[in-house]
Formats: sequence, structure tokens, C-alpha cells
Amino acid sequence: MKFFSHKRIFSNVSLFLCGLLLTLSGYAHEEEDPAEIQIGERLFLETRFAQHHVASPDKADPVMDATVTVAGTLPGPFKGQTMNCRACHMVDEHADNERAGMRSYSDYARHSPIPQRADGATLTPRNSQSLLGSGNSAVLHTDGEFATMADLVKATLTGRNYGWLPGERQQAIRHVANIIRQDTGDDALGVEFGGAYARVLKATDKALPETLILPAEYRLDVAAASDEEIFAAVTRLIAVYVDDLTFEKASPYDAFLKKNHLPAEPDTGENAADYSARLRQLLADLAAPKFVTSEDGEFETHSQAFVFGAKELAGMKVFFDNKAGNCVTCHQAPEFSDGKFHNTGRSQLSYDAVHGAGAFAKLAIPDLPTRTAKHDDFLPASARHPAASGRFRGHVQQDKPGYADLGLWNVFANADMPGPQAKLRRLLCDGAAQKDCADAKLLNTSVARFRTPTLRDLGHSAPYMHDGGLDRLADVVNHYLQVSELARANKLRNAGPQLNRMHINAADIDALTAFLKALNEDYE
Repeated sequence: MKFFSHKRIFSNVSLFLCGLLLTLSGYAHEEEDPAEIQIGERLFLETRFAQHHVASPDKADPVMDATVTVAGTLPGPFKGQTMNCRACHMVDEHADNERAGMRSYSDYARHSPIPQRADGATLTPRNSQSLLGSGNSAVLHTDGEFATMADLVKATLTGRNYGWLPGERQQAIRHVANIIRQDTGDDALGVEFGGAYARVLKATDKALPETLILPAEYRLDVAAASDEEIFAAVTRLIAVYVDDLTFEKASPYDAFLKKNHLPAEPDTGENAADYSARLRQLLADLAAPKFVTSEDGEFETHSQAFVFGAKELAGMKVFFDNKAGNCVTCHQAPEFSDGKFHNTGRSQLSYDAVHGAGAFAKLAIPDLPTRTAKHDDFLPASARHPAASGRFRGHVQQDKPGYADLGLWNVFANADMPGPQAKLRRLLCDGAAQKDCADAKLLNTSVARFRTPTLRDLGHSAPYMHDGGLDRLADVVNHYLQVSELARANKLRNAGPQLNRMHINAADIDALTAFLKALNEDYE
């Protein structure tokens, strides 16, 4: 039996981890990944790290029974077990189901289901975004909460997604360490990936397959290690695995660049903004474009033709034109993200849709001194403030006026989240006058700002936006048409200049949608 390599995902195969019974015979490693990547993948799939496994080791967590989609539920691939990373970051678990299809390390829900605990939360605050290419980001998560991938993994394994409440971090670390120490390696993951964790991490057993022998810097003698040392080793390996998840860049768009001898990457020393500007000019000078047709390739996991024709080119020109679509300002090629934070207008439109037009503009948002003095009233819960309301990092609900998602505002200058502050300050202060770089002023500018996601392979990550509120790419384009008009009319709270300079109309929607679909690829 074989687990797939994360670089080679095959369709028409479903992954079912139900107790010790797995249906994995269709997987094969076409290319062997380095040992640290393979062991990181094993830990990413591990279903025993969750709090439910401590509370009820002999009982499955019911949250794993089903995969939630925008159109209903499907049988959960990890039914009978407890939470793991893969439950919110799937790939081909439901590839054969027309209601679901392939994923690029995301899920199908607007908000991911999480284990039930005493706090009553049953969903994540935000939509689960693709992990592909996330290793290139300066900060991570939609609101910039983490400075490194290792920090993100640590918080996940000890956080609410795994069923742990604020203040239970040490219990979570102890539990992860105990699972590693006590593992016998006779479950399906152990059989596939070298046996007991202690054996694999020590990496001195000469009977280990050569491809599973960890480099020295990743090795650990579990028998002699502390809980913290084991936890650090686990999170480091998962982080290495996730950091290695990248796009092949084999989309119709990439084929178009190659066919027309256009540069696919920035030159040495050239930043993404300058590369995008150069590509825009080369595109304008392209007198006789050679289009991509179905003879140049085909999709296996997308229900669309592998083409880049006149409509896609028209959409690309609008997208790259900083006097028209202006999309490229935030979504710079080749990754189609600037890694920064922008107000997309989604928080305002979502809030107003529930509480009435103009409600978000009237929403009382405290200044920095007030927020600091009354952490529990406004900011997310943490170990230091386990009873905090998280009212500005929550779902918009009819029965909870005043609850909204302000994105970066929850993290910036939050003393409970020290890790990313230096990076966030640089990102927010970029281009601003020194007098405008005081934390109090920067906090005001952070309202409703979210990190720019990549636009590659969006066909494998619907629904869209941080709240998962838009189902189709055409809806996303139409959303920007709407919010850019609001920004120019001074009706969008904390609107950025990027939206003011966006000039698209209804006639652009089809072309821009076609271009975005041309960024799809068969993730392998």
C-alpha cells in the first residue's frame, strides 16, 4: 500500500482512513520525496494529536463523520478518527465526486467544522485557503497571525482546530509527545512510513529504507527527549512538508507565456511588481499572439478546456492594466499575490447584508488604547485572555450585531501575538510617512484588511474570499466591480487606493473570469 507523494496526486483514487482500514492501493510514489518531506506528510495526516483523542481515546470525533460542502455533506475520509491537518486541507479525497472534485490543500466549506468544546464554537472563523505556495509568504494566515510556518503549525496542533482551548497548550504538547513516544508503528501510516515514530526520528536503524532516513538536523532520540523537544521536532517536519507544497505552473496561462516567448519569471534582482509591469508592456507589444488550444494540453481534474484564446487575453490585459482592472497591483505575477494586506470590501458587504446598508460604517471599533485596556471585550481569546470575545474575528450573525471580521486589526499591535509584529509593521508602514507609522495610526489603517491569496488554481479552492461567501469566480469579479464603485464614492470604510484605481465594468466580467480560469492547473 502506498500513500501518494504530495508532488504527484492521481485522480480516480479516494483516501479513506477509517480506523486501521485504509483503501490506498491506487497510490504510488512517482518520485520519492526527501525523508523529511515524507515524514512531514505522515505527521500532517496523523489523526491522534487532537484533544478528543485524550478525552475519549476509544471514541471517534463526530466532527469527522462528514465533509461539509456548500451543497451539503459527503462521507468524511477520516470518519472514525479525530482531527488532523488534512481534514481542512484536502487534495483528492473527493476527486471523483461531481459535487466536490479535486482540492489544492483546502476544503469545500465556507467555514471548516472543528471539534465541539465548552466554548460552543463549531466552525473556524474563516474559509480554509490553499496551502500551495504559502511557504513564500512573509507572514501566514489570512490576518497575518504567524511569522513562520513552524509557528503556524505549533498553534494549530495546540489550538482550537484540534479541539484545544486557550490555556491548554501544555496539555496539547504533552499529548503530542506521548503519541510519538507510545507509537508502535503498526497502523497504516506507520507501515507506510518506516514504523514507530521513535525509530524513524532516531534514524539509526539500518533496516530503515534509505529514502526514509532523516538528515541529521531532523533527527531526535525520542527516549531521551523532553516533551518540548519532541513537539518542536514534529512541528518542524510538518512545516518543512507544507513549505514544499508548490504549484508546477503548468496552466494555460503559463503555456501562453511559453508559446509567445514571454518571460515566466522575474529576472535576477527584479521584483514582482517590476516584472508584472514589464510583462504588461511586452503584452501590449505582442502583435500576433499565438493562442493555446486543446492540442497543447488537456485538464484531468478541471471541467474546462485547456485553452488561452482571445477572451483570456482580453481578460489578462484588463487584469494587468493599472488604469483598468488594476488587479495586478495586489496580485503580482508570477505568484499572483503581493503577500500584503488589503481591504477587499468583503467584511463591509457581508456585515451590511445581514445588518442593513451602512451598518458597517457605523460599527464602533475601538482605538488602540481602548482595545488594549479592554482586551477581553474586543480581541481573540488567548492563553493570557482565555475568556476574550473575539467579536471582531467572528462570523457575521443576525443575532450578534457588532460581531464582524476585521482581519489584520485583530493581530497588529496585539501583545498576545508578538511573533509577526515586526514584519506586520514593515508591511503596514511600507510607503507611509514616518509620522503615520505609529502603532495607533497603523491600527486604524488595518481595519478589514486581509492577506492577498494567490490566484493560481482557484478552480480547486472554491468557495472564495476570507468568509467563503462567494461560490463562483464571476461572483468574485462582480464583487470587485461593486466595491471599487463604493470606494470611489467614499462609501467603503478604510478603502485602499488600489480599489479607487480599479475601473472595471460588467463587460469585463466574462473576460476576467476566463483569465482567472486560465490560471488553473492539474496540481500534481
